[in-house]
Amino acid sequence: MELFWLWLFTVIATLQLGYSRERSIRIGGIFNQQSPPSDAEEAFKFAISKINRQTRHTPHITYDIQLITGDNSFEANTKVCSQLELGVASVFGPPFLRAATAVQSVLDEVDVPHIEARWNNRRDKHPISINLYPDVRLISKAISDVVVYYKWAKIAILYQNEDSLVRLQDTFKLSATKHTAIGVWQLRMPNFKPVLKDIKFSGFTHIVVDCDFDLVTLLLNQALEVQMLTSYFHYFFTTPDLHLLDLERFSEGDVNITGMTMINADDERVKTLLRAWRQHKINMGERDVEKQEMTTEVALLYDSVDVFSKAVRGLFDAQNPQVFNLSCRRPTTWRIGHSLYNQLKSIHNFTGLTGSIEFDEEGVRKQVNMGLLELNGTSLSKNGHWDPVNGIKYTRKLPSPHAKQARNNTGYFSLTNRTLIVTTILENPYVMEVKSEEGKVLTGNDRYEGFCVDLLREIARIQQFNYIIKLVPDGKYGAEVEPGVWNGMVNELKERRADLAVAPLTISYVRENVVDFAKPFMNTGISILYRVPESKNPGVFSFLSPLDFNIWLYMLLAFLGVSVMLFILARFTPYEWYNPHPCNPEYDMVENQFNLSNSLWFTFGGLMQQGSEVNPRALSTRVISGIWWFFSLILISSYTANLAAFLTVERMVSPIKDVDDLASQTEIEYGSVVDGSTSTFFKNSNIEIYKRMHNFMSGRTPSVYTKTTDAGIERVRNSKNYAFLLESTFNEYITARDCNLTQIGGLLDSKFYGIGTPLGAPYRDDITIAILQLQEKGQIQKFKTKWWYSDGKCDNADKKTRG
Repeated sequence: MELFWLWLFTVIATLQLGYSRERSIRIGGIFNQQSPPSDAEEAFKFAISKINRQTRHTPHITYDIQLITGDNSFEANTKVCSQLELGVASVFGPPFLRAATAVQSVLDEVDVPHIEARWNNRRDKHPISINLYPDVRLISKAISDVVVYYKWAKIAILYQNEDSLVRLQDTFKLSATKHTAIGVWQLRMPNFKPVLKDIKFSGFTHIVVDCDFDLVTLLLNQALEVQMLTSYFHYFFTTPDLHLLDLERFSEGDVNITGMTMINADDERVKTLLRAWRQHKINMGERDVEKQEMTTEVALLYDSVDVFSKAVRGLFDAQNPQVFNLSCRRPTTWRIGHSLYNQLKSIHNFTGLTGSIEFDEEGVRKQVNMGLLELNGTSLSKNGHWDPVNGIKYTRKLPSPHAKQARNNTGYFSLTNRTLIVTTILENPYVMEVKSEEGKVLTGNDRYEGFCVDLLREIARIQQFNYIIKLVPDGKYGAEVEPGVWNGMVNELKERRADLAVAPLTISYVRENVVDFAKPFMNTGISILYRVPESKNPGVFSFLSPLDFNIWLYMLLAFLGVSVMLFILARFTPYEWYNPHPCNPEYDMVENQFNLSNSLWFTFGGLMQQGSEVNPRALSTRVISGIWWFFSLILISSYTANLAAFLTVERMVSPIKDVDDLASQTEIEYGSVVDGSTSTFFKNSNIEIYKRMHNFMSGRTPSVYTKTTDAGIERVRNSKNYAFLLESTFNEYITARDCNLTQIGGLLDSKFYGIGTPLGAPYRDDITIAILQLQEKGQIQKFKTKWWYSDGKCDNADKKTRG
């Protein structure tokens, strides 16, 4: 009985061994020779081992591995020929361009499929090859879609080599399609600091980096040294292995980092394989935690073996393929090689470690899902994904703007409990030094008061941040003194020495190119500040002043005209001729009282509102007399009213009434603050009158420009022939307190004051939200009333009327 069972066991084992041999297939792998073995080689063995254990009915896969030294095409040719003589159904690798090309040429001749999982920017058509690495056009589109999604209008591109330029080709096209400003720099080993400083100096804050994964840490270390890992900067690394990097050391400055990954780590099957690979690396003696993680190369190689396994399974279902020993010396081909290749290309609805896998007719991968990674706190998290059809889909839920703690926990930038450096300038009534009591020393922010100080205090209260006020060292607002070189508060923001500029800083086009602005908190315009005209002493003929000279002239002509008309009409009408002796009816001499002298006297008496002994008798002369008396009544009444006002109100005469008067003369000089928005307005204006005014101001000696607004105001006070051009808000403040100064004419333009931030500052929107909230509550208007008019002594409207 024991012999029977022993015989039965032997038969079953023999049959099982025969079936196993019949259902096995060999593949070849060519990898780089190194010690310890490369991750690609280990991944190849790991994938075959896992697949053989997971699928019982799939043909058992065996392998032959050959090693080459670097990108040696001759050695690769020799190794693949040895594998063909051994008999392989497919060849994987090598990971080098020239070596892979040599292997491909050999396999094309014998119809053995060549499976690759490497970056290849060449579109050479091979009759029997597939590549698991996504097509270059997909990678290029994914990169440009990220840039478009973030709405970056200005980007700096750092590239390593020609392959980088190929991946970035769609991004370069954005300069034409989206009018994106693009700056391009090449990374040159080993010192990246000059390039980084150049980018920083050029004002770029959004940076796209295409380089090998090994260079990312070096780049970030040098960026940290030049202070470019702050919240103002946003880096987008195109390497698919960014998730392997420990970014905790680089996250302290709240830098924004974005990347993409092909590994679908959300899938449970993928998570299981990632844990198995991590354990495999530990078993191999790897102690470095970062090196225990699966790279994109490993994932793609695993997927390539998995895809081959599925294709072979489908082929075995249709037929029983036999692998033959082939030779490079004889032109023999594997008869079912193309069938296997077609089976590989027909793979669809297959999801591997790197997502959905499909191929086009040329064996190029045409489908890929890439995860969008963002630095949240100290690590990267997947906040969305990209695919060729739908583009970017952001899946992360944004927290409520009021949920400050939630924003901190999820890694969003928050102003809460941060301390910002605020640059400003002494300018009444915006920022002024507090006059302390005798013996009391003020320190810190308590040294300053004013409209901007109150505004900053309220914004800080709403957004819950702290601040330190620092005066701008050169005492200037900010202008471009030469191409790319700025001064004043704008330069403080540009160089990141300040986080906010809270001052009457005008929002302008040139400034917007180098700094950002929150929503404006006040509108203004350029106006003219001038002395109130001095009163004019009355003269001998001051009684003529209530009426214009032309009116006096017309009145004289009317007087003479009416007198002559009365004289003529009286001569023609018979009713003005009468008998001077009415008691003697037979007296034949008649007289006319309206001779020329009497006509003049009668008209003059009517004008003076007095009568005379001469009275008209005829209807015509009475009509003329009535019209003249009515005219005299209106004229004398107007004169009397104007004379009363003239005698009771101090009469002032201004030599200029508006900007046209100012520009058309040279006796009165005019100027503005040097390197301010007002001087820049005249410098860049295309309006003829303003260009003429700029030429006048620039050519005067001594200079008509002043360093500060206070200096310009003082110059107006001390000079009778100087007008100062400044914002209307300053004008209102000064003329409300100095009754000897007034505003001349209206506004020359319209502009706005805003709070400045460095380019790309993530908290700009937070400042905007606070400003809008204060505007809606009327708090900003209360601040203006407090600092402009509460201590005012003069009536500006009255001064303008008198001037």
